[in-house]
Amino acid sequence: MDEPIVVGVDGSASSLGAVDWGAEEAALRGAPLRLVYASLWERYEGELVAQELNRPVEEVMARDVVGTAEARARQRRPGLEVTTDVLPGEPEYALVRESRTARAVVLGSRGRSGVAEALLGSVSLTVAGHAQCPVFVLREGPGTEESGGTPRIVLAVGDEPGDAAAARFAAEEAELRGLPLEAVRAWRRPSGVFTGHDPHDGDPEEAAREAVAEALRGVPDGVATIGRTPEGHSRDALVEAARGATLLVVGAHRRHGGLGLQLGRVAHGVLHRAPCPVAVVPEQV
Repeated sequence: MDEPIVVGVDGSASSLGAVDWGAEEAALRGAPLRLVYASLWERYEGELVAQELNRPVEEVMARDVVGTAEARARQRRPGLEVTTDVLPGEPEYALVRESRTARAVVLGSRGRSGVAEALLGSVSLTVAGHAQCPVFVLREGPGTEESGGTPRIVLAVGDEPGDAAAARFAAEEAELRGLPLEAVRAWRRPSGVFTGHDPHDGDPEEAAREAVAEALRGVPDGVATIGRTPEGHSRDALVEAARGATLLVVGAHRRHGGLGLQLGRVAHGVLHRAPCPVAVVPEQV
């Protein structure tokens, strides 16, 4: 059976946006789409689906949530293979289990809790940190057209020499979408002897350029590439690079002992602040 693109739905506007992205991703990859609602409660607590169904909130059930999401996906991509499921249990744990057999998981950044815009929903953060497949997290904000940016895939070039999975995934996305791939690695100038920096350690700017060149090796010939090595903090440089981008791709590393993924401060920061969708890709170690 083909690995599906899994979308976590809960009836919120954010999750319905994830349905749109998931349908497009499934169509691009020729994969089935699986829409999953997970909750300990049978009834849905929000208002959006109730309004669309013209029914009282207390009568809206989990099946209505996935049914509305399914209709949206089929309308967006007619002919797409779509399945739905309602799973008992906490959504973050259910979606991490789904990631074991998924090609990718797609989530909105905010759910029913209505957390502040600057914060990422706990479900999205937990799944992004522990999933065994790439996870798309869609933040609410202006799209590429509204921001005036150039559509492109941005790759965060990490510190580890083995950050190959994220680079391959970013190249695939660029090729599938017909977009250029921009690899970004920030660097910082040593502040002097008080930092303990040894001048024999090498030029950090040159090291960043080499890392970018390595990340772009193996990119398909038809994909245009851009390499950037801005000076400054990695998180800030990536947030700036993501303005107007279609997608920002970052890698995540497994903790010792197999206890999930270690996102690190940079990945954690861009998940909270990036102005475009973020894909978190687990790296093999």
